[in-house]
Amino acid sequence: MSELSVSESGHDPAEGKTANLVYILYLAALVVGITSLVGLIMAYVNRSDAPEWVQSHCRYQIRTFWIGILYTVIGVAAIFIVIGILILVLVFIWWIVRCAKGIKAINKGQPMENAGTWLW
Repeated sequence: MSELSVSESGHDPAEGKTANLVYILYLAALVVGITSLVGLIMAYVNRSDAPEWVQSHCRYQIRTFWIGILYTVIGVAAIFIVIGILILVLVFIWWIVRCAKGIKAINKGQPMENAGTWLW
């Protein structure tokens, strides 16, 4: 590992290639829904073998998927009282923000802060 490839946090961003791919698959799921399921499987499979800082991203990704499913179900259930449309729009934005934050942290070689959060 060369000094140039190691971030300020002391982690090599290249170690997070798989986690970065999962974020990209999650973003692609906004157009092609099935890619999020592929990303979820990748996060589960690679979680135990990854360095600790990447494991925080895997946890964040897994939670993003399941919490996103929950929020979407709530939005669909509430669509009949119109507020569901707003909920679904917010879930869409929430999904993008979580993925963008994850990609940014991976590229800096940083663990995901507060990986257990329900929000951002």
